[in-house]
Amino acid sequence: MPKPLVSIVLPCYNPLDGWLKTIENSVSNISDQNIVVEVIIVNDGSSKNFSEPEVTNFFIHRPEVSVISYAENRGKGYALRQGVKQAKGEFIIYTDIDFPYTQASFLAIYNALSIDNSDVAIGIRSGEYYTHLPKMRVYISKLLRFMIRKFLRIPTDDTQCGLKGFNQKGKEIFLQTSIDRYLFDLQFVYLSARKKVDLKTVVVELREGIELSYMRWSVLLQEFGNFLKIFAKTIF
Repeated sequence: MPKPLVSIVLPCYNPLDGWLKTIENSVSNISDQNIVVEVIIVNDGSSKNFSEPEVTNFFIHRPEVSVISYAENRGKGYALRQGVKQAKGEFIIYTDIDFPYTQASFLAIYNALSIDNSDVAIGIRSGEYYTHLPKMRVYISKLLRFMIRKFLRIPTDDTQCGLKGFNQKGKEIFLQTSIDRYLFDLQFVYLSARKKVDLKTVVVELREGIELSYMRWSVLLQEFGNFLKIFAKTIF
């Protein structure tokens, strides 16, 4: 029986130096596990370190890699919806452009879909994750998790891990999300819980050497508003 196609969707905004090689190595390692993939890179209005001709030329030997690009930065949620719309795979897995989680973590998400037949596989981060975060992001992350536990009835309080996967049923739900920036993850988990699909949580680990960035206050305020919108839907 042929292996199912897996679509890997990667949102991209002003990527760090060496990002193309990181994707090349990660895709090679995944393919070595006898997993058939297509890779969709979504350029979310990058103003530096992204040239579509350069990307196309770099992956000229990999026809399974394609690029979606648009000029205006719209946010990670928006970028992922554009990639997921075009994904042809039976399963879809999304992560960040630097593949921050270990290969074992990626395979665990894949196995939850392909072996356990889960509709949605949610990465949840181990306690070690917080050693990689700036202190302000630690406080924000833990506050969000507290608010989720307190106010939302969903299977996990860790909704913001950047490694998730789903089948075609999960794809339909993902495309119903409307938040363009970071809390699209929370909205997706919330909608999945409401639809009562088969949702599995999977503990994942960051790769060595990964350090995560700061988050602007303007973004935090916008996302707080998005949280209130999600919360409002639970009580009305």
